[in-house]
Amino acid sequence: MNVKTVFELSVEPRAALGRTGSRRLRKAGKVPAILYGGGEAPQSMVLDHNTLSHQMNREAFFTSILTLKIGGKSQQVVVKDVQRHPVKPLIMHLDFQRIREDEEITLSVPIHFLNEPNAKGVKEQGGVVDHLLSEVEVECLPRYLPEYLEIDVTELELNQIYHLSDIKLPEGVSLVALKHGHDEPVVAVNPPRQEEVDVPVEAAEVPAGEVPATAQAEPEAAAEGDDKEGKDKEKDAKKADKKEKG
Repeated sequence: MNVKTVFELSVEPRAALGRTGSRRLRKAGKVPAILYGGGEAPQSMVLDHNTLSHQMNREAFFTSILTLKIGGKSQQVVVKDVQRHPVKPLIMHLDFQRIREDEEITLSVPIHFLNEPNAKGVKEQGGVVDHLLSEVEVECLPRYLPEYLEIDVTELELNQIYHLSDIKLPEGVSLVALKHGHDEPVVAVNPPRQEEVDVPVEAAEVPAGEVPATAQAEPEAAAEGDDKEGKDKEKDAKKADKKEKG
């Protein structure tokens, strides 16, 4: 069951624009951001990095209607894009989109998988659950926006797949992919991957400096065969010699 989480962020208007201004803000522990949409002009702003980072540690931050407090006014928004530092745990920039209660929005929300250990294909047939999708794009009015979607895999059997059409959608929510005719696979139960492969005796690991027993036996057998063949030829030659003398 989705329980709405409330997020509020205090922001300040941003005066200095450009790369130099952005670098100075980041050194001061701030994050530059932009707010657009809703039929209004884009607005540049600044947020406190540590406060923002703490809020972003919660999954629901990215799929909730956020309240931005700008001076004495409040603005309802959603997160549309986040830029992070490629190495350091730093937030570099955010894009917010204004929302209107009468206009549908599209947003990616995570998928939660229920009862995986009790899935038939796992519990009774020894399979492994494989997540083929971890999030999906939804379309709805802001008041219907879910923080996540759920899919129960209790009845999922070995080698069986659940698709987008198997997800039970909340009221007023549709899936963008299904609207375009793409019923993508979401989760499956597959046979466990074979971690250990049987190694033939000939390929078994042998300590350095030692020769496998099979490799030792073959030359000896070959030498015995050659020796026997040589003795037989010698006997035949002696017999032929005696006949000639007789």
